[in-house]
Amino acid sequence: MQTDVVRIGTRGSALALAQAAETRARLMAAHDLPEEAFEIVVIRTSGDRIQDRPLSEAGGKGLFTKEIEQALLDGRIDLAAHSSKDMPTVLPDGLEISAFLEREDVRDVFIGRSVKRIEDLPHGAKLGTSSLRRQALVLRLRPDLEVGMFRGNVQTRLRKLEDGVAEGTLLAMAGLKRLKMEHVASSVMDPEAFPPALGQGAICLETRIGDERVTSLINAIDHGPTGAALTCERAFLAVLDGSCRTPIAGQAIIEGDRIRFSGMVLTPDGSEAHEISGEGQASEAHQIGSEAGARVRDKAGTRFFESWD
Repeated sequence: MQTDVVRIGTRGSALALAQAAETRARLMAAHDLPEEAFEIVVIRTSGDRIQDRPLSEAGGKGLFTKEIEQALLDGRIDLAAHSSKDMPTVLPDGLEISAFLEREDVRDVFIGRSVKRIEDLPHGAKLGTSSLRRQALVLRLRPDLEVGMFRGNVQTRLRKLEDGVAEGTLLAMAGLKRLKMEHVASSVMDPEAFPPALGQGAICLETRIGDERVTSLINAIDHGPTGAALTCERAFLAVLDGSCRTPIAGQAIIEGDRIRFSGMVLTPDGSEAHEISGEGQASEAHQIGSEAGARVRDKAGTRFFESWD
């Protein structure tokens, strides 16, 4: 039986803490361990500190992970629980993603002050979001809207909405469900018309390479189908460099031993979009994602990405 306390590193937002608590609960159940066998260690990241500008201008995805990863490398924590959509495609030397928890709802939701749907917003209304993907998809649907920066955790964004900073915003359904706040959603976006972020809804667990003690613990809660889907999505992202300055969306769906992938790249103003799809055996997830990335890059042309990188 495990006796040493396992330290789980996480950001300090309510959602991040809920994800770490879910990780702990799954480990407790899988190994019949008490809560005291685990410690949740809160680490403040650059992404949490920077609130005055879009993350795409401040350095991108790694801003939510690098301090946590340094703690992992230094041995201050034993594993890190991350939102998969925050993870860069290239990890620091010595670290690996060892497990994915079963994926939650991948869809985005719209939350409006006075209307239920994006389509019902008045002409020229302001919608707040910190996501370039959501900005591009909104402007693709409603080019008349004014999209402004909306940073902060879920509670902060809802408070800004109440204060009239914007007439609407978008959040991930997965996060609301983990916070038991899905009731605040005004409407749920159709993922075919409004595809999610790659990795959205999935918690990933990062560990030190070669740490057999921790890896053997989390192997028991690894969800294979989610892992295959995320392998495909992250391979797609890796081919496109995953720049936070290029809106990229998509989703891989596992059906038995098959995988279906659909992806999209857009200009930030939503005026141009290129879609791609692929399918095959789930065991070929990485190849399917990589090939889809290469095909959409060829389809859009390198100048499309250079314009925003």
